[in-house]
Amino acid sequence: MISPTLSTVAYVGATILFILSLGGLSSPESSRRGNLYGMIGMTLAVLATVFGPNVTTGGLAWILGAMVLGAAIGLYAARVVRMTQMPELVALMHSLVGLAAVLIGYANYIDPAATGHLQGAEKTIHELEIYVGVLIGAVTFSGSLIAFGKLSAKISGKPVLIPARHWINLAGLLVVIYFGGVFIHTHAVAEGMMPLVVMTVVALLFGIHMVMAIGGADMPVVISMLNSYSGWAAAATGFMLSNDLLIVTGALVGSSGAILSYIMCRAMNRNFIAVIAGGFGTAGGAPAAAGAQPAGEVHPISAAETAELLRAAKNVIIVPGYGMAVAQAQHTVYEMTKQLREHGVNVRFGIHPVAGRMPGHMNVLLAEAKVPYDIVMEMDEINPDFPDTDVAMVIGANDIVNPAAQEDPTSPIAGMPVLEVWKAKTSIVMKRSMASGYAGIDNPLFYKDNNRMLFGDAKKMLDEVLVAQKA
Repeated sequence: MISPTLSTVAYVGATILFILSLGGLSSPESSRRGNLYGMIGMTLAVLATVFGPNVTTGGLAWILGAMVLGAAIGLYAARVVRMTQMPELVALMHSLVGLAAVLIGYANYIDPAATGHLQGAEKTIHELEIYVGVLIGAVTFSGSLIAFGKLSAKISGKPVLIPARHWINLAGLLVVIYFGGVFIHTHAVAEGMMPLVVMTVVALLFGIHMVMAIGGADMPVVISMLNSYSGWAAAATGFMLSNDLLIVTGALVGSSGAILSYIMCRAMNRNFIAVIAGGFGTAGGAPAAAGAQPAGEVHPISAAETAELLRAAKNVIIVPGYGMAVAQAQHTVYEMTKQLREHGVNVRFGIHPVAGRMPGHMNVLLAEAKVPYDIVMEMDEINPDFPDTDVAMVIGANDIVNPAAQEDPTSPIAGMPVLEVWKAKTSIVMKRSMASGYAGIDNPLFYKDNNRMLFGDAKKMLDEVLVAQKA
């Protein structure tokens, strides 16, 4: 076992490494280094905790056994989970953080060694920490499980809007506040369990109701929001256990997740309250909204004609979307990009902040396919270059390239920043069909005179384009 002083020093070192990790993850070029800092910091934190002064020799065997089991599950998941399944895996991991906060809260409240010596204001503050920690953890746990179900298509992405849902939420909040007062004023553990259990049930139901009411178009915001919740749950757990490192780490995750949620909301021209209120977006692949009339005729194009346009171009911008992830076409995209660049074509990628089903989803897929970081550009960087672009190629994206956001003030996505692919000399949209995106609205881009539609599975069609390019 290590001394308390050495444990504190290890915690400080881990905190610094976590901050460096967040800094490294801010750009693709430094993301590997950021991940390394995070792994080293977490290893240091775990070792300092397990072998620290608060762990008895009798409990060490249980802890090490749990670590071996958890590591085995983690390694298995890392090997079998595909990159396209990352959004639902992240949601599932968030649920485990919430569950841990709930279980630790209950254990901390029941354990006489943790609360028996506290009196007066100190006891009240500690009970408030437990109550808030369990509350946040329960919301995170159930909400993340529903997000996992939606992202993995086990639950429909369509928002479930029950009548008077806001009044129900308000009633739940009042119940939580009332039983919080009852919980704090109890004098025995047996008395406090009833209000704690009632609050937990209400929080679990709220988490389910909240995420069920959120449509598929808002799922990137939901992922970052749950990331923030899991951080605050971890911070609350740190207060319960008087663990400074857990408090700091939870605050880092919670604040960074909140900032990311804000960025996601801005990218969709939505406010956070509107997202929580739910109702935006339908199940993926839904037909266009009722009453929407086609703006004209589409112009189909073949794989061979697409290859000819790409060969003749000087500047090409590729816009990936969720369709590329579903088709697992990122490696073919890389091969096509590599060949075009070898023939002197300037190829770049335009990434919308909410492309895919989680923040950075497209960046992760492109990085996996070895696409160079320096040609992957953010929306704000790439948008001014579309007028000078010969071919803009959209692979499985829909709402993020919808000109209705700028041209139709009555559109549900009016004001949402989008990638202006229609300003290129020619735009090519790859889709399986004319189905709408997650926002459930028609896309006027498909009918523009300079747009061509390449129908079919993204990987299959790109393979054909690649063969035609080589020929």
